[in-house]
Amino acid sequence: MRVRTRAPDSRIQPIAGCQYAKKRPISGQSRAANVYFQASTARNYGYDMSDTSTEQVQPDERTLLIVDDDRPFLNRLGRAMEARGFAVEMSESVAEGINFVRKSPPAYAVVDMRLEDGNGLDVIAALHEARPMARAIVLTGYGNIATAVTAVKLGAVDYLAKPADADDVFNALIADPEAKASPPENPMSADRVRWEHIQRVYELCNRNVSETARRLNMHRRTLQRILAKRAPR
Repeated sequence: MRVRTRAPDSRIQPIAGCQYAKKRPISGQSRAANVYFQASTARNYGYDMSDTSTEQVQPDERTLLIVDDDRPFLNRLGRAMEARGFAVEMSESVAEGINFVRKSPPAYAVVDMRLEDGNGLDVIAALHEARPMARAIVLTGYGNIATAVTAVKLGAVDYLAKPADADDVFNALIADPEAKASPPENPMSADRVRWEHIQRVYELCNRNVSETARRLNMHRRTLQRILAKRAPR
């Protein structure tokens, strides 16, 4: 029997000396307009958004892990999700989140991207390894396409920019995996497109500022100033 193999996506050109994260099967939908575009871009970069695994999260299982180092926000979101029927566990660090995931992988997770002791994506990766069909979303105040791509490759099903309220989080967690994301109401500006390109190269170069500056033919200090700023509108 002849087996057909999928040709590599020609839109992604590897950069020498840089590494790509391992591909992960994912599915999901975003809510906010620009976040819709970010999650859709992850799909456009060639990552399969379908999952052929037979494991499923049971509809009546509502175990939820929330990882965020902002205690007031953590407590507020935890109470709100309990009111919506979830059995909530809360953590304030990457280490605590990973430890909980290894002991008792939840069906759902909400993880802040930037935590005091590391990157919340490490929790997402640990959860995906322990329970591949768990539905996890990433929260961040530093939204960009590059981090959205990284998040979905590691197993997240959605990516929400802060501030995200409890309704946004709830709707993202229970969203129909087969639903398509809506198109953005406000397309990115030229400045934002440039910023996104810089962020993507930075991620592909493993966050190495010197290597990224060399690849972009940019002065290192100029690049550092750009990376320190929030995304343009």
